[in-house]
Amino acid sequence: MKSFNLILILALSFFSACNSTQSSGAKEPKSKSRVCPKCHMELDKSNTHSASLAKNDTIYYFDDIGCLVLWSNENGLDAKDAKVFTKDSARYVDAPDAHYKIGEKTPMSYGFVAFENSLDETIDFDEVSIKILRGEHMANPKIRKQILGY
Repeated sequence: MKSFNLILILALSFFSACNSTQSSGAKEPKSKSRVCPKCHMELDKSNTHSASLAKNDTIYYFDDIGCLVLWSNENGLDAKDAKVFTKDSARYVDAPDAHYKIGEKTPMSYGFVAFENSLDETIDFDEVSIKILRGEHMANPKIRKQILGY
């Protein structure tokens, strides 16, 4: 009987130790990462191609301007209320005030990059939105071939 009690105690302590979360060494992450609501990809720390949009006191961050436009369209929001991170000044500006070029490598391959200062052959935010919604972006192989010239 004593050996049965001993085995029972050992078995219970073994199983309770296996289910314990305190001694497992698992910790909650100290900082919350920003994840794009459209493609669910974690944003790069550099913000190089990112955009943000506020909705109901929540700020949503996007890894690519294309994700911003598509997600806004799917959720019935006006993407013109967004802010985009500009390549030349490295800061967020209102999306309609930025100038855009296509042809760069971006996280989701849409290829649009925002600039705060005007450059040659840039387009405005309305045209960017129309092109993304039509599929006229660098993620489309036919468009990429036209833009890159091969």
